[in-house]
Amino acid sequence: MKLFARDALLPSGWAHDVLVDVDGDGSIRAVEVAFAAPADAERLQGPLIPGMPNVHSHAFQRALAGLTERGGPGADNFWTWRTEMYRFLERIGPDEEEAVAAQLYIELLKAGYTSVGEFHYLHHDPAGRPYANPGEMAERIRAAAAATGIRLTLLPVFYAHSDFGGATPIPAQRRFIHDTDGFLRLVAELARNERQVVGVAPHSLRAVATQELAEIVAFTRAKLVDAPIHIHAAEQRKEVDDCLAWCGARPVEWLLEHTGIDAQWCVVHATHMTLEETRGLAATGAVVGLCPTTEADLGDGIFPAVDYLAARGNLGIGGDSHVGVDPFLELRLIDAAQRLTLEKRNVLVRDGESSGLSLYQRALAGGARALAQPVGAIAPGRRADLLVLNGDDPGLAEHAASTVLDAAIYGPGRRIVRDVMVAGRWVIGEGHHADEETILIRYRQTLKRLLA
Repeated sequence: MKLFARDALLPSGWAHDVLVDVDGDGSIRAVEVAFAAPADAERLQGPLIPGMPNVHSHAFQRALAGLTERGGPGADNFWTWRTEMYRFLERIGPDEEEAVAAQLYIELLKAGYTSVGEFHYLHHDPAGRPYANPGEMAERIRAAAAATGIRLTLLPVFYAHSDFGGATPIPAQRRFIHDTDGFLRLVAELARNERQVVGVAPHSLRAVATQELAEIVAFTRAKLVDAPIHIHAAEQRKEVDDCLAWCGARPVEWLLEHTGIDAQWCVVHATHMTLEETRGLAATGAVVGLCPTTEADLGDGIFPAVDYLAARGNLGIGGDSHVGVDPFLELRLIDAAQRLTLEKRNVLVRDGESSGLSLYQRALAGGARALAQPVGAIAPGRRADLLVLNGDDPGLAEHAASTVLDAAIYGPGRRIVRDVMVAGRWVIGEGHHADEETILIRYRQTLKRLLA
């Protein structure tokens, strides 16, 4: 298959009259500048850019969006939201998980995400018992990804404790809980599917004891080799204070001192860091997974992006609880929080650089690393995960390639993405998925049951 784009975002920047040759397995075979489209090439109807990886997803939480926005009698915060989330998940079984995930994944594709890291911790039935197939819920996530065409990095979550120091889990967490032996058996079984990336996700230092974390990391390095390791850290100030009380160190500080953290890791949120932690984490090569729509919704705080990027840190973006499903919005909010804090504009780039282009390329590179997928660039050997931008949207209309990503991220566009290709196959055409109506009907029926 040959694709011809008047404008295409290559690793070196924007190029004009680009021919992309995609082979039968969905990889990019060659990229070259052509003076005219060959007769056998498909002419694309807008600027061509790489599809965005979504590094952090809790798919079932998509169904919770909009249900927790009422003030309570006391302070409403992350922890009160978590209590409501625990109550909601009691209603979700395998069928509900698959239906919600499929709807979410279509929404992600339409918005411009072409791969997703599913941080999957809803393992057991509502009573906390393993299903007959211990990987039942994970297989439903896989089924949703296969049905929609998004590429999946499956990240089974290890969760064993309710707080630092190995505290006994509370009843509301019973659907998450494993011992290390059972968890590693689950990971090994899921990883038998060689067509899909499987990593591990020790949930957080709250939920995983020191020895358990060491065992999981050692297993991953020995058995899964380059598989990604994802962990929540320093999302909330209370988490930082509790970690200090437990061990005398802050969460990111502890990870830097005790885990051998490196480019295999993705630290999700990392919101509350000192300057020393920020620079130390950047130096490891790890990716920070930022989820600004969720972090804003939960009142987490503001990530120190200026200092982190100045230290050449890697970042990716994710949807987390999916109160937002738009990569352009996530990038805008990363920058907006810095502008509001510093009372300055274009604070994440050097003089003359495009804020939109720089942020987009950083998130591509970090996302590809965090998901361990060969994506994030229009280049030979990379998978053909591609977006055609919608030049008919008033927010992008008449923009040259040099400003179109600034317009997409900082402007008022509503339908930024026109067409989406994943692994050499068009899954979104003119803003639509072939199975979107059937999947939406199933989702609405599921949501009606969940909200009854």
